[in-house]
Amino acid sequence: MDLSVHAKWWLRSGLSYGPYSEGLTRDTPSHASLPMNPEFFRALGVRRTRAIVERDLEEIERLHAPEYQLITPAGRTFSRTRYLELIKAEPFYSGWEHGPMDVRTSAEMAVVRYQARIAFPSGRVWECWHTDTYELREGEWLAVWSQATELPRASSAA
Repeated sequence: MDLSVHAKWWLRSGLSYGPYSEGLTRDTPSHASLPMNPEFFRALGVRRTRAIVERDLEEIERLHAPEYQLITPAGRTFSRTRYLELIKAEPFYSGWEHGPMDVRTSAEMAVVRYQARIAFPSGRVWECWHTDTYELREGEWLAVWSQATELPRASSAA
């Protein structure tokens, strides 16, 4: 198995990601999934957006840092508090489809980027690039920033 330099360091450090926990522990066997495993962060991104669409406020709070910030395609900025208020008041999204995800990681930070198709209760659909930044905090990976950039609409053939 060809491991990256970073992954080899991670194995030597004695730290690894426990398959039944959300964080890193020194007690987890070194053969467990590496936290730099892109599949972990892809699953975390899907779990996070599912909680948002389903309005699972407890899960949303658990997965977002207190200083979390969302920047929308229109350039509006929402704090975690404001975002949760909006989601609690009424459905904010009616659907969220993820395209293939690119993942960049380090020992305490991860960035996930993908194209998304986000549907709203009004019927509007945004197709956008979506980027989420996660940080490792006290053994938990938390979303700290999200940024969406609307994709150009396909022009009709002339």
